[in-house]
Amino acid sequence: DWESAIRIGVLDCGEEENYETCKEYGIHYYPTVRYFKAFTKQFTTGENYKGADRELQTVRQMMIDFLQNHSQELRPPACPPLDPVSSSDIASLFDKNSHHYTAIVFESNNSYVGREVILDLIQYENIIVKRALNFDKPFIEKLGITSVPSCYLVHPNGSHGLINILKPLRSFFSSYLKSLPGVRKKLLLPLQLPVQENKEEGTEIKVWKEFDKSKLYMADLESGLHYLLRVELATHRTLEGAELKTFKDFVTVSAKLFPGRQPVVKLLETLQEWLVSLPLDKIPYDAILDLVNNKMRISGIFLAKKVQWVGCQGSRPELRGYSCSLWKLFHTLTVQAALRPKALVNTGLEDNPQVVLQIMRRYIHHFFGCKACAQHFEEMAKESMDSVQTLDKAVLWLWEKHNVVNNRLAGDLTEDPKFPKVQWPTPDICPACHEEIKGLHSWNEAQVLQFMKYHYNSENILYKYIESQTDSSETEQGDTREVKDKSLLKKPSGNRENKIQDKQSILDSKSKVLDRLIANQGPVKDSGKSAVESANLKETKQAVSFLGIGFSNIDMSLCVILYVASSLFLMIMYFFFRMRSKRWKVKYYRSSV
Repeated sequence: DWESAIRIGVLDCGEEENYETCKEYGIHYYPTVRYFKAFTKQFTTGENYKGADRELQTVRQMMIDFLQNHSQELRPPACPPLDPVSSSDIASLFDKNSHHYTAIVFESNNSYVGREVILDLIQYENIIVKRALNFDKPFIEKLGITSVPSCYLVHPNGSHGLINILKPLRSFFSSYLKSLPGVRKKLLLPLQLPVQENKEEGTEIKVWKEFDKSKLYMADLESGLHYLLRVELATHRTLEGAELKTFKDFVTVSAKLFPGRQPVVKLLETLQEWLVSLPLDKIPYDAILDLVNNKMRISGIFLAKKVQWVGCQGSRPELRGYSCSLWKLFHTLTVQAALRPKALVNTGLEDNPQVVLQIMRRYIHHFFGCKACAQHFEEMAKESMDSVQTLDKAVLWLWEKHNVVNNRLAGDLTEDPKFPKVQWPTPDICPACHEEIKGLHSWNEAQVLQFMKYHYNSENILYKYIESQTDSSETEQGDTREVKDKSLLKKPSGNRENKIQDKQSILDSKSKVLDRLIANQGPVKDSGKSAVESANLKETKQAVSFLGIGFSNIDMSLCVILYVASSLFLMIMYFFFRMRSKRWKVKYYRSSV
């Protein structure tokens, strides 16, 4: 009913086609509510919602405040006045003929009922709704109003009186006014929205993938990493302070523990070495994205650029997906940490049984889009995470808390009807995990731990439906065979020559990105550079890259300055000694006899 004054739109930031838009508008958390003023011509990211909570009534009241505070000259034409009218204005309406009804809602200063009823009736003709405050007590008593909110009606013939309504609620007032004789909805043209061209051509038909729920699918883990690195992290233009420390620790743990294919593990290792070696306390996200997308053409690193949910697929696109894969990813990391306790040696994160849990806690706090989910997880962490004393206990702690979340969300709107929230593992995949003591269900935690270590072990991972890549040129291959993918798994021993070449590639990429970071942190000057200067700059960068030494622009500038200084010094010394030589010859020259 309010559409002609204020429209409501919804954008799903989880959809791949909306990634760039959500990044451009700086959407960090979901749901994010933004207001955009009418007739705005220049680009704006809108005004953030600042309500006390996200209850429907609070959001509706904040919408009214936004409308009321809108600048008058650019106010939507269909938006009626929302400010209260005076007692004299109301009195002037009495005993006068009119072409329409006039309803006045008397209310207190902090009430929104009057403004809500005004907006409810803007699409109806033959009636005007106004609001008045209960400040003028004698006037209100004269009209017979004993409590607020109350509605007073002036008929077209000038007669007037108080409306007797059972409950003084917005819905009761609006319903009564809409049912008055002669009051009817205006005939409005349908809302014209931009038409998306050829949407059908680019739309991919989602085919249901059959899967075994007793198996772990690498497609879910890699899709989760892709979404984390390219979508969720992208909402933060710059990483610094606690956010940067959290991301560095997450990459370190993933590089050491992720049981993935060699190209993905190598990407994580490259990213980790690059982050450790950078002498900066602030890193723009675009620099991280360049490395994740392998803009430096480092051989043998690759991460698929689209989601491919298998065990995490939902019956509808908005269900399950990333949240499911994030749980699987951290379950996998806790289990791998328990199975390979020496994996984190020399990282600064060893000898801490809570390390994966603490990193998960910090990651969810700083980066996870669902703020309500992050708050619930933080409450669980505060309650008992400090009690975890072993790596095995860390596995069980996360399993237990995942079941707590499942129990809380059972029957919630976010629950997928095809995959109801149940206590996991279910008896059909782990009968030994379940027991009955005196008729009550009980978990056998020793069996649960054994099951978790089996389920999230690399031996239980299937590589079906996964996108494969043989080199850094990123040419897509056809159907991927499971045996082929298993050969790409991370091996503990590797070729020393390849590692040396990889480190050189990392150094090269580090120097290029470092150059970019310095450029990003400095002030932007000479924005109106000519095309010739831009071309020259591009040629220079290509030349530096061609040398393969890994020099940045600053390094090259220093080299040039030192070269010129050395040349000048040599020239000065040359002329100095030449002049001195001439003087010596004149002084000691003796003519022959």
